Amino acid sequence: MTYVQKARNYAKSVVAGDIVACKYVKQACQRQIDDLKRWKGKNAPYRFDEAAANRVCAFIECLPHIKGEWARQKRTIDLESWQCFILTTVFGWKREDGTRRFRTVYIEVARKNAKSTLSSGVGLYMLVADGEPGAEVYSGATTRDQARIVWDDARRMAQKEPALREFGVRTHAHAITNGDGGTFKALSAEAKNLDGLNIHCAIIDELHAHRTREVWEVLETGTGARSQPLIWAITTAGSDRSGICYEQRSYVLKLLDGAADDDTYFGIVYTLDEADDWADEATWPKANPNYGVSVKVDDLQRKAAKARQQTAAQPGFLTKHLDQWVNADQAWMDMRKWDACGDPELSIEDFRGEPCWLGVDLASKTDIAALSALFVRDGRRYLFRFCWAPEDTVEGSVNAQYPGWAIEGRLRTTEGATTDFDEIGDQVRDLARNFDVRSAAFDPWQALKLMQELQAEGIPVVEYRNTIGNLSEPMKQLEADVLDGKIAHEGCPMAAWMVSNVVGHRDQKDNIMPRKERAENKIDWPVSAIYAYGVYLRDEAAQEIDFSQVAFA
Repeated sequence: MTYVQKARNYAKSVVAGDIVACKYVKQACQRQIDDLKRWKGKNAPYRFDEAAANRVCAFIECLPHIKGEWARQKRTIDLESWQCFILTTVFGWKREDGTRRFRTVYIEVARKNAKSTLSSGVGLYMLVADGEPGAEVYSGATTRDQARIVWDDARRMAQKEPALREFGVRTHAHAITNGDGGTFKALSAEAKNLDGLNIHCAIIDELHAHRTREVWEVLETGTGARSQPLIWAITTAGSDRSGICYEQRSYVLKLLDGAADDDTYFGIVYTLDEADDWADEATWPKANPNYGVSVKVDDLQRKAAKARQQTAAQPGFLTKHLDQWVNADQAWMDMRKWDACGDPELSIEDFRGEPCWLGVDLASKTDIAALSALFVRDGRRYLFRFCWAPEDTVEGSVNAQYPGWAIEGRLRTTEGATTDFDEIGDQVRDLARNFDVRSAAFDPWQALKLMQELQAEGIPVVEYRNTIGNLSEPMKQLEADVLDGKIAHEGCPMAAWMVSNVVGHRDQKDNIMPRKERAENKIDWPVSAIYAYGVYLRDEAAQEIDFSQVAFA
């Protein structure tokens, strides 16, 4: 069976429902089927060249695997049916002058579906086998490290495949070259000069990570001097709906839906359908065409189980593994689980003399100043809260509950329009007298004077800056403890309100940061609790090191 036959069988099976696929994949397959029917005649603007379509697939299947179990077995690439469909469609269609029909390609698919491997193969093909003299091929990204992922894979493939030397291929520290002046390089926005390129092929991996249009526009405008240039963009879903990736995605969906007409643009999106339940395993192959091949079923099951239990883990699972576009900021805490950990009878006096970790988040005017005290006993954690606000803030707040909380003693007030830090300092001193305070974490912003005073009195003050590196792990651990029922708190409604206000902002590396959606949604106390967790986890990690076994120079 030829690659073209394999691709056509795939398209027919998708459209017939024999292969599990989402709406957009069905539309992409139907588009190819329709194009093959309507452009059969001699006077058609495009023709399908089966030899060219088969040729690119045969070339890529000669390349070696360079990662994982298949690399250990010294196997060459075996293209799956969906990959054959994409490659034969993109490279098979020709114009009347013999040049390629498609000039832009957008492929959206979940992680671990061999995106980089496929893209590396395309880059090498465009360098040495596309018949373009002096071909310039670039792997483009916003950062140098990201740009090198596809390029490094291609370089290792070229190093492991002796047959490529027949094409004059040589690998260098920063380039792959062929015998007629062609070159394949990694290119990023960090480069000093992105202009002056004469691009035959631009490969953009993880387009969703591009915050600006800069790299895309440079690569797109750099193709003007070539007869059949190709921009090949492949990505997973993301969260930035204002970026270049979502713009291209939206255009692709219009093409597939028939709302736009562009014969030069190929697009396909592997994702779930709107009505699908993401927790249903039967839907997962829609976003993972390599399901059961490079995408391991047990790995997805494990990550899905975590996402079901931890609200904060859901966005990462949905974007990376099910190709779902989500908001960057998602509700952090499962409030039913939080409420279940509440114990109104809990008293800090019951922990007198025990080890304690403090977190302090100061505020001078409209925000609430907060202090958290964390105790650990028999594998469980116990959180206590102290909160302050200026009288003027309480009286003029849009939150009608502030006065009531003040009367109940949940929210302590200080005279005037600003919080009196001396009262907070006195509370820290009182805790240090009655408990074994191991660390007291302060964000130094607004707190330097108080920190210096407490430190001079022998209280173990720790500078704890409000950065994602400091907050991510303790924030995740606090959530995990709530979900597992390993924590107890006082069941304070004011604390619950602030916890419910926290949204988790995630970066590209799955780090999480607490944020609030509106200024009136205060989150100061849970932030102070995260600080307390942070210094506790640091102290625990330090105790686990056996310095007697460490060799010092």
